[in-house]
Amino acid sequence: MPRIHGWLDRVKNGAATLGERRAQARAGHVADHEAMTGGERPAEIQPARPRKPDPDPAGAVPWSVRVAAEAGWRFLVLAAAVWVLMRVIGSVRLVVLAFVVALLITALLEPTVSRLHRSGLSRGLATAVTAICGFLVLGLVAWFVVWQVLDNLDSLSGRLQDGVEQLKQWLLDSPFHVTEQQINDVAKNLSDAIGTSTSQITSTGLQGVTVLAEVLTGMLLTMFSTLFLLYDGRRIWQWTLKLVPAEARPGVASAGPRAWRTLTAYARGTMIVAFIDALFIGVGIYFLGVPLAVPIGVVIFLSSFVPLVGAVASGAIAVVVALVTQGVFTALMVLLVVLLVQQLEGHVLQPFILGQAVRVHPLAVVLAVATGGLVAGIGGAVVAVPLVAVVNTVVGHLRAHAGEEEQGSEAVPALEGEGPGQPVDRTPDES
Repeated sequence: MPRIHGWLDRVKNGAATLGERRAQARAGHVADHEAMTGGERPAEIQPARPRKPDPDPAGAVPWSVRVAAEAGWRFLVLAAAVWVLMRVIGSVRLVVLAFVVALLITALLEPTVSRLHRSGLSRGLATAVTAICGFLVLGLVAWFVVWQVLDNLDSLSGRLQDGVEQLKQWLLDSPFHVTEQQINDVAKNLSDAIGTSTSQITSTGLQGVTVLAEVLTGMLLTMFSTLFLLYDGRRIWQWTLKLVPAEARPGVASAGPRAWRTLTAYARGTMIVAFIDALFIGVGIYFLGVPLAVPIGVVIFLSSFVPLVGAVASGAIAVVVALVTQGVFTALMVLLVVLLVQQLEGHVLQPFILGQAVRVHPLAVVLAVATGGLVAGIGGAVVAVPLVAVVNTVVGHLRAHAGEEEQGSEAVPALEGEGPGQPVDRTPDES
């Protein structure tokens, strides 16, 4: 025990000695600091504060850049979806065009079917009668056009030679200083080009056979699609609504009738405008003595379904035929007739007949026709404008429908058990 007590005493003495030495060292440190700082005592040593976490890097990005990034990746997703959709449509282009043309024909014939059905005929019989009458009318028009072409074919060759001679003489007498040798050289070059391009002409003919087969297939698809849409269009629309999510179904269901009214107004108005254009221009070139007035009128009627571009192309065909067969003066008169009819269409017929139902900006029309032509050729140019008109109507209605739902949700008080994540089924206002 004495040994243990002696060891404890030595530990206490050592701790006391160590404390004295630390106190002396601290006093010396304070003295040195006073000597260096002019008598100021050092501040008490504060305990270390906890380190603040590093700021979020996203907070350092400007708000405008973050908004642009959010919109950018959503735009990329939409662009990818549109690209995939266009690739799918391109792979089945014939089917899509046939179905869209069938929709346009159905929009023209459906009122007749409904009128016959209300008069007492069954839906199937009314559809059959309307379809048969429509196909008979189209067949008679096609037969009349072919008959006119064949009937004027013999006299057309002679008029064509006379027109070429008149054009040649006009070029010689014109102030352009064209010589007969230059005209003969151009004619010889054209003849040589045709003679050396026999293989290309043959391949073009084979491609024409393929195109003809596709046209016949598209006509059959259009005919069958039109029959089924006329007979069972309502149930097809109801089945289509089942593919839409339940939350968006009321808005789409109310947008469908408005889109159909827009498509019907476009089809009827365009057909009436095209008929008036073909009638006036056809009568004008007939009285001017231009051959093939009826076939040219039919071409003008069909071309008028392509807005802007079709009218220019059909008018150019009429002027060229008049120039070659009747001379420069008649061609200028035909050009005057075409311009007058186009002005009548643009300023009177289009606003009066189509009205506000399918009001689309001319820039949107041009871009739609160009895009449709690039994607699907002539058929795409025909269906592009009605598609844009229908999309414009649907988007405007859906935006208005969404605004009405928001106002309705603010006006209706919350029910018991209703929360922000628990929507309540309500019947939308379809006024």
